[in-house]
Amino acid sequence: MLTCDDIRRLALALPEAHEAPHFEATSFRVKGKIFCTMGDAPRVTLKFDPEDQHNLVQAHPGAVAPVDGYWGRSGWTTVDCAGLEEGLAADLMRMAWARVAPKRLLKAGS
Repeated sequence: MLTCDDIRRLALALPEAHEAPHFEATSFRVKGKIFCTMGDAPRVTLKFDPEDQHNLVQAHPGAVAPVDGYWGRSGWTTVDCAGLEEGLAADLMRMAWARVAPKRLLKAGS
């Protein structure tokens, strides 16, 4: 079972990622853009491409769901990390990071 500390470690392992407060939550950002938010539970909100979001919801029902309303339609997705394997959580985190990371970082990570 992943903990909030595990999620933090995965997020901060990404190139130039940093942690910052976001209202009552913790956010993880790259170059000032949020790719992940986390509260007190091992549950995160990640930024995906809407097509990726759709595919992930279909592949992981119950663990992955779009945020309600406008934010969900633009790719923001909740992920219950408690039951996920660390490798899958790391892959999802990297997908969200890549959605907002500058192109120069994407090229460097290839």
